[in-house]
Order: sequence, then C-alpha cells, then structure tokens
Amino acid sequence: VQLQASGGGLVQAGGSLRLSCAASGRTLSPYAMGWFRQAPGKEREFVAAISWKGGNTYYTDSVKGRFTISRDNAKNTVYLQMNSLKPEDTAVYYCAADKFGSGSSHVDEYDYWGQGTQVTVSS
Repeated sequence: VQLQASGGGLVQAGGSLRLSCAASGRTLSPYAMGWFRQAPGKEREFVAAISWKGGNTYYTDSVKGRFTISRDNAKNTVYLQMNSLKPEDTAVYYCAADKFGSGSSHVDEYDYWGQGTQVTVSS
C-alpha cells in the first residue's frame, strides 16, 4: 500500500492543522494506522494511532486533548486533527500502516510508511 501524507504547513502557536494520509494500491480497511513525528536531531516518536476497525484510538501524552486521529475507510484516508499547536509540535509527520494491528506505538510494528509532511509552529 502506498501512503501519501499532506496538510502540513506553517502555523502560529495556538493554531490548527489537519493532516491527511491517503492510501492507494490497497484498501486501508485491514490496517491500523499511526501518525509519528520526527524533529531535527531526534528519533521518530509516536503521536497517535487508530485500530483497523476504528474503535480504539491512542495518543502520546503530550498531544492528548489537542490532537484527534480518525479514519474514513470509504475514502481510504486517515486524518490527524491538530489543535492548540505548540512550537514543540514542530516536526516532520509521517503516517504508517500496520496490517490487522491494534494501534501500536512502536515504529517497528508498522509495515508501510508515507513520505512525511512538515509541520512548523511558530511562537
């Protein structure tokens, strides 16, 4: 499955962005989906995940209450709504797919990755 992340950009602190991850080649239905991010000089870290049925969502503590992950299997797309953005949210954001996964926070669990989209939050 090919993943294409989009929606990044430059926003002021307190602003919002919605990232999209569109899949092609295969349906996203059997895949748990995750969003990860990587800031310069840092390791890739987990942000949010949604189970393949969509019933369960998971977030890293730093984004709880601000970010929302969702999926539209009919559109083969996963979203990350990011509100109340902070400068420390600045990173390249990646979407990833894990077949029949439950929504893991571990990078190694994911089989397919998108190319990343840059999010920059100015103070």
